[in-house]
Amino acid sequence: MCGSGRIAAFDPAQDQLHDPLAALKGRLIRVPALGARKPVAQAVKTIKAKRVVMDGIETLFAGMSNEALLRSELRRLFRWLDDRNLTAIVTGERGTNGTLTRHGLEEYIADCVILLDHRVNEQISTRRLRIVKYRGTSHGTDEYPYLIDDDGVSVLPITSLALTHKASAARVSTGISGLDEMLVRKGFFRGSSVLVSGTAGTGKSSIAARFANAACARGEDCLYFAFEESPNQITRNMRSVGIDLEQWIQKGLLHFHAVRPTSTGLEGHLAGMQKLVKRLRPSVVVVDPITSIVSVSGIYGVKSMLTRLVDFLKVQQVTSMFTNLTFGRNREERTEEGISSLMDTWIVLSDAERNGPRIRGLYVVKSRGMAHSRELYELVVSDKGVELGTVMTGIGLAATVAG
Repeated sequence: MCGSGRIAAFDPAQDQLHDPLAALKGRLIRVPALGARKPVAQAVKTIKAKRVVMDGIETLFAGMSNEALLRSELRRLFRWLDDRNLTAIVTGERGTNGTLTRHGLEEYIADCVILLDHRVNEQISTRRLRIVKYRGTSHGTDEYPYLIDDDGVSVLPITSLALTHKASAARVSTGISGLDEMLVRKGFFRGSSVLVSGTAGTGKSSIAARFANAACARGEDCLYFAFEESPNQITRNMRSVGIDLEQWIQKGLLHFHAVRPTSTGLEGHLAGMQKLVKRLRPSVVVVDPITSIVSVSGIYGVKSMLTRLVDFLKVQQVTSMFTNLTFGRNREERTEEGISSLMDTWIVLSDAERNGPRIRGLYVVKSRGMAHSRELYELVVSDKGVELGTVMTGIGLAATVAG
């Protein structure tokens, strides 16, 4: 913010005004800390400041016991800043009697008031920000999560303010030829979001791995977020179904980010995912599985977080695939997080018994913008790979429907 300019700092506890950039030269300007405006005025005059930051305004008035005098001095200070066209950021402690500040006056005379909150829910801490008022302009009134890390302060919007992302007509392969056939022989739209849901053992991770493998085979970067298994475990397991992911890791095309869902809150996961996408700029993103994130927060929190993530990926024109674990029989079409409406394509995997052995099945519930098959196909997972078998008869579904 200062560029090549100067910074002056005043510490009322020591009654000193000094220039931090010149402190190494032993230069120190001493002024008495009588009143609030005098040290600030001297600092502004000394370095010809255009911006003023007062961190802890309570300290400036710590010696004033007369409340009427204190309020008068506060008004004079803010009026003085306004008269000199100085942009000022003032921080203050929250009041104990329901006021936003300790003195209960600053929020009324300031042009913009930002309320910061730090709360702990189920042992997960979250910082939140809310703009209480901002004179002369429209602004968001919701609470926005924010993070403080090595990259500074990151504010995470609840969701996109407008649905203005581009919709590409280009297609990308699913990695499974039979599934491409079900999607008019072309695969998913580039930049779309795909949900693969099913009970345990139906092949969700295998389909996600085939999708990532196909992207890398095209020379595209893929970012794989894993919340249950380590990268080594995933590459080992996928070798058993004929998918070699290790080669793409060595070529720098496949990037894993594996963490426990309880390592941070939803906002921490979202911020980390956005930063990695911006830094690596992948064409494809896999999140496996979203079910694990439910343990961090409630259903509403997860849906809000996934809405922001899907919006972000669509704006970046990244094709994304999410896997979701469902529980119990006859619940394949239920997504506890209620996010199926956010997805452009929804693939459901089933596990049924036919003539003794259990078999896997796959069908496409929806795929926006394209005709697609609604027939239930057998999903064959073997050491030769992941492919679709024959149509599983006995299911009364239309052969083809519009997306």
